Amino acid sequence: MVKIRGIEFQGNTDNTMGLEFYNLSHRFGFQNPNWPYFEDTKIERIHYMAKSGVLSQRITTTMHATTHIDAPAHVVQGTPFIDEVPLPHFFGTGIVVSLPKKMWEPITGDDLEKACGHAIRKGDVLIINTGWHKQYEDGDYFAYCPGFVASAGEWMVEKGVKVVGHDTQANDHPLATAIGPQRNGPLLPHLAEEYKEWSGGRDWKDDFPDWEPVHNILFKNGIMGIENVGGDLDAVTGKRCTFAFFPWNWDRGDGCIVRLVAMIDKGQNYRIEPGEDF
Repeated sequence: MVKIRGIEFQGNTDNTMGLEFYNLSHRFGFQNPNWPYFEDTKIERIHYMAKSGVLSQRITTTMHATTHIDAPAHVVQGTPFIDEVPLPHFFGTGIVVSLPKKMWEPITGDDLEKACGHAIRKGDVLIINTGWHKQYEDGDYFAYCPGFVASAGEWMVEKGVKVVGHDTQANDHPLATAIGPQRNGPLLPHLAEEYKEWSGGRDWKDDFPDWEPVHNILFKNGIMGIENVGGDLDAVTGKRCTFAFFPWNWDRGDGCIVRLVAMIDKGQNYRIEPGEDF
């Protein structure tokens, strides 16, 4: 048991169900880190104790803040919205894989095969730990993250991955998004010269010619992506877990902030109910 503000609760790793729960989400709230062109999260107390004897708050936010899941419709026109995706795609077993990466390094299909090709199963939830959840702040994280390139998306389709989550800013390399030379970008024009220096003289338009290719590969194949994974990620890295990350039932939603939770049942005594009458 744990006592929080004077009230006792069952603990994440000490409870009557015999399960261990691990939070893999970053915090959401006042001044949470944001993508470069998003409006800041606003939270207003509409009712509070001195005024009304209750606490009620109003939130203004994009659903692509902090740890969130994208609906296919977020990028690919004519594909399902978040409320249209069946519930099994927000729950399942899978693995948390260590794949350390430095600034702007690509995450390739070969990287994934070497890291977890022996362990991945069809229908798995795949969570990637690059180490960048430790850099999650308003500054360098969004501009300089490593990121998936097309071969990684193709590998996930080939392996039959159900959902992929990762501790980076998007389902693509940041320079294949509007941060770089794509669509409404570059949001951060100074990165062009920085990339040229970092790459030994290459132009970012040549190295990232396509708009969010991994988003497109994944979403057209029914694979959703959880961006900005964090929290207790290190505690479950290298392990097979069960995951839950249900979004709101938001009509025509483009994605949703989620509480990504990893669960471990060491005793194997907990079972989902069979649904008998009572």
